Amino acid sequence: MFLSKLTINVHSRTFRRDYANVHDMHRTLMSVYPDVPADTPKRQAHGVLWRLDSNRGSYVQYVQSHTRPDWGKLPDGHLTAPAEIRTLQPVLDAITAGRKLAFRFVANPTKCDNKTRQRIPLRQPADQIDWLIRQGQTHGFVIPATAAGPDIAITPTATITGRKNEPSKITIEPVRFDGHLIVTDPAAFTDAFSNGIGRAKAYGCGLISLASPRID
Repeated sequence: MFLSKLTINVHSRTFRRDYANVHDMHRTLMSVYPDVPADTPKRQAHGVLWRLDSNRGSYVQYVQSHTRPDWGKLPDGHLTAPAEIRTLQPVLDAITAGRKLAFRFVANPTKCDNKTRQRIPLRQPADQIDWLIRQGQTHGFVIPATAAGPDIAITPTATITGRKNEPSKITIEPVRFDGHLIVTDPAAFTDAFSNGIGRAKAYGCGLISLASPRID
């Protein structure tokens, strides 16, 4: 597995187009991976997950994949510096039972509306935290407790919009979780780390970034 760090040129015409339509951003990223058979979903075949981090008007995009990407296929001027690529094997090796890790995770927490059967976003922080805790029960981790509650900080992020085709509008209300987790089931958590958690994985959600625990 590989993790790429892309320093985005915010003045790039391609990025401005992609930022306005997340499906275009998805297509731009997928263009750097080899083609697959027509009946095979390309993102899943290459295990692509991504997240766009902003800081005072600048953007860094993190892209995780099972296949090594060829960032030379990006349009000229899309980046302000060469892409940085590293293997994630040391991170995978660190996933052991009982291991405490710091994490960042942009997710699309939703629930099914009982009347319409449509997915609707969870907007209350308590509901968002409960959603993440339930994900841990499925995916092999727990969130440790602190004196103030679960060790999670929530940051709302900008709504993601776009169109896959003319009548089909994409609207996602993502949330960024930062905190600590403890691995309870290494196999389940490795699968979650490798393939993402939750919905909207093609559109900037689901990627879990891990690091050594922070010392307060």
